[in-house]
Amino acid sequence: MECCSLARTLVHRYCAGEEDWVDSRTVYVGHREPPPGAEAYIPQRYPDNRIVSSKYTFWNFIPKNLFEQFRRIANFYFLIIFLVQLIIDTPTSPVTSGLPLFFVITVTAIKQGYEDWLRHKADNAMNQCSVHFVQHGRLVRKQSRKLRVGDIVMVKEDETFPCDLIFLSSSRADGTCHVTTASLDGESSHKTHYAVQDTKGFHSEEDIDSLHATIECEQPQPDLYKFVGRINVYNGQNDPVVRPLGSENLLLRGATLKNTEKIFGVAIYTGMETKMALNYQSKSQKRSAVEKSMNTFLIVYLCILISKALVNTILKYVWQSKPFQDEPWYNRKTEAERQRNLFLRAFTDFLAFMVLFNYIIPVSMYVTVEMQKFLGSYFITWDNEMFDEEMGEGPLVNTSDLNEELGQVEYVFTDKTGTLTENNMEFKECCVEGHVCVPHAVCNGQALPDASAIDMIDASPGASGREREELFFRALCLCHTIQVKDDDEADGPQKSPDSGKRSAYISSSPDEVALVEGIQRFGFTFLRLKDSYMELLNRDNDVERFELLEILSFDSVRRRMSVIVKSAAGEIYLFCKGADSSIFPRVIEGKVDQIRSRVERNAVEGLRTLCVAYKRLVPEEYEGICELLQAAKLALQDRDKKLAEAYEQIETDLILLGATAVEDRLQEKAADTIEALQKAGIKVWVLTGDKMETAAATCYACKLFRRNTQLLEVTTKRLEEQSLHDVLFELSKMVLRCGASLTRDNFSGLSADTQDYGLIIDGAALSLIMKPREAGSSSNYRELFLDICRNCSAVLCCRMAPLQKAQIVKLIKFSKEHPITLAIGDGANDVSMILEAHVGIGVIGKEGRQAARNSDYAIPKFKHLKKMLLVHGHFYYIRISELVQYFFYKNVCFIFPQFLYQFFCGFSQQTLYDTAYLTLYNISFTSLPILLYSLVEQHVAMDALQRDPALYRDIAKNALLRWRTFIYWTLLGLYDALVFFFGAYFMFENTTVTSNGQIMTSSTHVVRHLWVCPLCFWSANKIFLENIFQRDPLCVLCQ
Repeated sequence: MECCSLARTLVHRYCAGEEDWVDSRTVYVGHREPPPGAEAYIPQRYPDNRIVSSKYTFWNFIPKNLFEQFRRIANFYFLIIFLVQLIIDTPTSPVTSGLPLFFVITVTAIKQGYEDWLRHKADNAMNQCSVHFVQHGRLVRKQSRKLRVGDIVMVKEDETFPCDLIFLSSSRADGTCHVTTASLDGESSHKTHYAVQDTKGFHSEEDIDSLHATIECEQPQPDLYKFVGRINVYNGQNDPVVRPLGSENLLLRGATLKNTEKIFGVAIYTGMETKMALNYQSKSQKRSAVEKSMNTFLIVYLCILISKALVNTILKYVWQSKPFQDEPWYNRKTEAERQRNLFLRAFTDFLAFMVLFNYIIPVSMYVTVEMQKFLGSYFITWDNEMFDEEMGEGPLVNTSDLNEELGQVEYVFTDKTGTLTENNMEFKECCVEGHVCVPHAVCNGQALPDASAIDMIDASPGASGREREELFFRALCLCHTIQVKDDDEADGPQKSPDSGKRSAYISSSPDEVALVEGIQRFGFTFLRLKDSYMELLNRDNDVERFELLEILSFDSVRRRMSVIVKSAAGEIYLFCKGADSSIFPRVIEGKVDQIRSRVERNAVEGLRTLCVAYKRLVPEEYEGICELLQAAKLALQDRDKKLAEAYEQIETDLILLGATAVEDRLQEKAADTIEALQKAGIKVWVLTGDKMETAAATCYACKLFRRNTQLLEVTTKRLEEQSLHDVLFELSKMVLRCGASLTRDNFSGLSADTQDYGLIIDGAALSLIMKPREAGSSSNYRELFLDICRNCSAVLCCRMAPLQKAQIVKLIKFSKEHPITLAIGDGANDVSMILEAHVGIGVIGKEGRQAARNSDYAIPKFKHLKKMLLVHGHFYYIRISELVQYFFYKNVCFIFPQFLYQFFCGFSQQTLYDTAYLTLYNISFTSLPILLYSLVEQHVAMDALQRDPALYRDIAKNALLRWRTFIYWTLLGLYDALVFFFGAYFMFENTTVTSNGQIMTSSTHVVRHLWVCPLCFWSANKIFLENIFQRDPLCVLCQ
C-alpha cells in the first residue's frame, strides 16, 4: 500500500507540473490530514502572522542604542576622555566632558525610543485586528497575529487580506473577485483574481469546512507577480484532482477586496513570510555626507591632539632633564613619586596633556549641530508655499538628521502612479477612419457639449465610414475587462436611462475605464457583463447583447488584448486593441497612414495612444481557434509560451478601425519640477510597476523624455531576439560612440537640438542584470549597465517589484562615484526604495500613509520637491557647512594658545583659562552666535534659487567641506591664535609685570588670561560677523 502511495505521489509531483520541487512546502487546507492511502501526513512548523517593523525591544533597547550611538567618533572619543578624567588626576574636571556626553546620549535615546514606540504601536494595531476564519463549520473571530498556515479565512468587501491566501471561492457565481493592490505595487486599479475551479462552488462555511485538499507550493519569495503551486482536491477514495495554481489564484497581504461581498481563502504565507513583508526593507540609521566629513575632520584633529600631547610630553622630560628643573624648591617630590616607573609617569603625563588639549575637539559641535538641524527643520513645516489647500496637508519632517543632504542630491528615483501623475485618466479624442472625434467640441472659444464629432482631417464619413465608426465604438465597448458595480452613491455616470441607479466602472486598467466612459459621449454605453453576455446601449437607446466567447489577455510582451464575441445575429468578431507598434504589423486593411500620423502626433504631446482593429470569423475558423486555445490552456509545461504562440496565430489579418488618445493627468507642475531638477544637474529616474507603454507616455508628458530623445530598450521582448550580452554591448557602443557623455557639468544645458538617450528597462531584464556572476565568467553586466545609464539623460524602469526598486537605488548608491540618492513615492510599494536611498521622501497621496510614515520627509505634492531641494536643501547645506568649519576654526583659536603657553610654564599642564571660560566659551560665547547665523542665513534670495536651478550645482559633491576649504579654516585659526597669544605677550613685555613672572606671577597670569580669552572670543566671532556684513553674497560658493 505504501509503495502505491509513493508511486502516486511521484506521478502527481512530476507529471502535474514542470517545476523542480526541491524547495517547496505542503499546506493542509483546514489542517485536515490527507485520506488514507494518500501522501504521508507530515506537519510542518511555520511562523505566526505577526508583522514586526520595530527596531528595538524592551530588553535590547539600552545596549543596542548605546552601541549605535558610540559608533559615532565624537561620542566614543568623549567617552574615553571622560574615563581618563575619572581614572587619573587631570587639569580639568570630569564634569566638563561627562555632562555634555550624557546630555547628547540621553536626548538621542529618548528621540529614537519614541520613534520606535510609534512603530510598536502601529505593529500592535495591525497584529491585533480581528479576522474571520472557519472552524468546525462556523465563523470564529480571532486576532490577526494568531493566524496559522492552513487556516481558512473569510474576508469581506473593503477589508484587507490578513496574509497571503489561495483563493478558494467567492460570493460571485463565476468564482472571481476584484482587488486593489495600491499598497503593494502602486496601482489603484482593480485586478481580477480567480478561485480554484473545483472549490469555487463552496459558498457557505459548512461547504468550505468539508473541503479535503492539500496545496504544494514554492517557499516564500518576494516577487509579487510570480507564484507556482498546485492543489490536490480529494473526493472520496478516488485519485485527487490536481489543478495548477498561479499568481491569478493568489491574494496578497496588503491588497483590498473590492466589488465582491466575501471570499474564502486558505493561508499559505503568514507574518514575515508574506510577499509584502519580504519586500519590506529593514530600516537603518542614515548618515549624511556632512556628518561623514565631520567624522573625517575629527580624526584629523584627533591626530593633531595626539601630536600636541606627545610633543609636550617629550619636551617636558627634556626640560626636566636639566638640573633643578625637575624638583624646584617650592614643589619637592615625595619618595613614592621619585620611585614611580618612568614610563608610567610619562604615560600619565601624556593622558593629562590629552585632557588639557581635548577642547580642540569641539565638544559642543554635535550638540549645536543637532539643535541647528532640529530647529532648522521647522522652516520646512512652516513653509506656506508647500501647504496644499485641497488636501489640507503641509510638509512633514520625520527626521532632521538629513536636512543638509537635501542640498547634495545627484539622483532622484521617483514612482509614477500617484507621484508624477494623479492616476486620473481623461479621454481626449479618437481617430476613426482618418476622422478625429473629440468628446467636447470647441468653437470660437465656446464649448459645445452636445457635439459628438468634428472632422479635422478630411470630409465627413460616408455610409461605409459610418458603419466603421459604429463598429469602432462597439469595439471599445466590448474589448476590455471592466466590471460594473451598481451603487446609488457612485460617482460614475448614469448608464441606463430607465434605471434610477448609478453605476461605477472598475477595471485593472484605468485606461479602460477612461475609454469606456469617453465613448459614452458618442452615444455608446457599456451596461454590464452578466452570464457571459456583454450588454451595451447604442445611439438609438437600443440594448445590444454580445456573447463573450474568449478573452486574449493583455501582456507586456504582446502589448495588446483581444476579445472574441458573438452578436445576436450570429456574427463572430475578434476585436483587438493595443499599442501602435503591436497593431500596425498585423493590419492588412484600413487607413493606416492617416491613423499612424495622428497617433504619432498624440504621442509627441504625451498622450497615451491605443489602436483598434477587428476581423470577422466564420464558424469553422472559430472552432479551430477554440481547439488551439484549449490545448494551450491545459498545458502544464510552458503554458505561458504556448498561449503566446496561440495568440500570435489568432491575431493576424486585422482591419484597422482607428485609434484613441487618453491623458494620464500629471500632477500640477510635475513637468516644471523635473525640468528644474535636470537643470540643477540632478538625474531623474522613474521606477514603476506599471506597463512600459503607460510609463513611457508619462515620461514624455512630464518632459523626462524629449522629442529628440532616442530611446534604448532592455526589455523582455528584445531579449527574446538577442542575448543580454549582445544587447548591452550594442547599446554601450551606441552611447559611447556619440561622445556626448552627459556628465554633471554639461547635463543641465540640454538644448532641443542635442542628441540624448533615454533608457527603458523592465523588471525581468533587470533580474538578469542583477543575477550573480557565474564562476569562470568574465561578464560584468552591472558595470556595463551602469556605463549605459551614465550616458543617458533619463532612465525608465517599468514592471518593477518593490524590492527591485530598492536594488536599483542600491546599485547607483554604491557605484564608484557614490552619488547622493533621493527616492520619492506615495505607496507601500515605494517604502523599500525610500529606506534604501540616502534621502527618502513620501508623497501624502491617495494610496495610504505607508510611504509618508517610513520616509525622512513627506510632502503633499511632487511639485514641492523643487523648493525642498533647490531652496531648503541649498540653505541647509550652506548653513551647516559654515557651522562645521567655524567650530573647528574657533577651537584652534582657543586651544593653540594653550599649547604655546606650555612653553612658558615649564610644561606643567597649567591651564591658560579657568573652568568658567572653558565651559562658557563653547556653550555660550561662540555657540549661540553661529547657531543663530546657521538658522537664518540666506546668502541668495529664495526667488533667485528657484529661478536659476544651476546654482544648486555650485554646492554639489560636498563642495564647501572639501579638504582645501578645511585646511584654509585650520590655517586661519592657527594664524589668529599666534597673533592673539604673542600680541598679548608683547603687549605686557615692558610693563611692571616682568616676563619671567618671578615678581607678580599670579597677576601676570590673570592679565594674560583676561586678554587672551576675549581676543579668542572676538576672533571666533569675527568670521561670523564678516559673513553677515562684509562678504559678497555669492563669495561663500567660491571658497
